[in-house]
Amino acid sequence: MAIRQMLRRSLSSERRSTSVGTDVPKGHFAVYVGEGEMKRFIIPLSFLNHPSFQNLLSQAEEEFGFNHPMGGLTIPCSEDAFIHISSHLATTR
Repeated sequence: MAIRQMLRRSLSSERRSTSVGTDVPKGHFAVYVGEGEMKRFIIPLSFLNHPSFQNLLSQAEEEFGFNHPMGGLTIPCSEDAFIHISSHLATTR
């Protein structure tokens, strides 16, 4: 499945979901992305192994520590940058 389709699906399922975490499939996890309004994305666990994603995690740690205001992992970058990085990671899996 293309990363853009996966990300769009996660956004639409977020709108339908009333309880947090029930729409995350096995082998995936939710992150919140944005520099103002946060959007929720569902991404594969395999992204954790990629240096580009590890860099985003380091930025999140520097900005938020382990206290994430959204109640989940928050990535402090623009939505467009996250989609670009995620698209690259999806093609290198």
